[in-house]
Amino acid sequence: MSTPAADGFRMPAEWERHSRCWMAWPCRPETFLCGIDAARAAYAEVAQTISQFEPVTMVCNPADAAEVSLACGSGVTVLPLPVSDSWLRDTGPSFVVDGRGGLAGVHWRFNAWGGNYADFAPDAAVGRHILEKVGVPRYEAPLVLEGGSFHVDGEGTLLTTEECLLNPNRNPNLDRRQIEELLRAYLGVREVIWLGRGYEQDETDGHVDEIACFARPGVVIALTTEDTGDPNYRIFQDNLDRLKAARDAAGREVEVVTVRQPARRDEQGRRLTLSYTNFYMANGAIIMPAFEDAADDEAFRVFRRVFPDREVIQIPAIDILRGGGGIHCITQQQPEP
Repeated sequence: MSTPAADGFRMPAEWERHSRCWMAWPCRPETFLCGIDAARAAYAEVAQTISQFEPVTMVCNPADAAEVSLACGSGVTVLPLPVSDSWLRDTGPSFVVDGRGGLAGVHWRFNAWGGNYADFAPDAAVGRHILEKVGVPRYEAPLVLEGGSFHVDGEGTLLTTEECLLNPNRNPNLDRRQIEELLRAYLGVREVIWLGRGYEQDETDGHVDEIACFARPGVVIALTTEDTGDPNYRIFQDNLDRLKAARDAAGREVEVVTVRQPARRDEQGRRLTLSYTNFYMANGAIIMPAFEDAADDEAFRVFRRVFPDREVIQIPAIDILRGGGGIHCITQQQPEP
């Protein structure tokens, strides 16, 4: 079977133009123990905000279609499909382009973040269903992988963490070299930058979108903290050291822009993974989170400086974070071919 790279495809960067944003409606009360209604309202606000800049499709269980249409409004398309959870970054397809007008999708294997819950069969199939609806070729990747576990610069470089991709609860029969080979084959990358661990108590086992992301080729935004007593301090410092020593696929040194993490917040015995790197890059805009924290304004200024050609919009995200993820986790871009 052929692979995207062999057929001339690559995954474009998130700042390249989109034709659509995909999301999935919250449907699993166990995910949002603090209230699924608040989560739904937050998802609807994200969808409505993004729809000002690009089309949005909200996938939902068929029984929820009328409710979703009412909540999201006429600017958001509703697509009834079976889903078991609402993190489409991780369960949806990764779209790839060939530079000649071709669009295809990679459908990854999904095992509910290493077996976090059992009833994930609909989520393991939703990427395949989306690609059928879009009507583009599908590549079935022989790799358990979630979209939030990696970030690409569109020019051959991929950013990820050892904690997640090398975790035995994902691909126990594959080593680092084999995983890198599959990333190259299915995403069209040439260089993999490995960070160490992710955010403390991240139930995704260290997704990179909670701690770092590409802002443009050669530039990475990374989360930091000055609190030496915070377990994240050593994690972030190690990741900063790795980034400063890294070279991307073009041979460039990586410029690191730091953004300070919000104050620690624990709910129901678990630390919330509050992070400003968990944002969505829409056509002409940045949709970033606010947490009612003193660091919100500082983060907003950092993003205004890093993205001077985009409108930066900060919206409340705490009710999304209570489910275990952020704005990037609930969105998936479809690039223009």
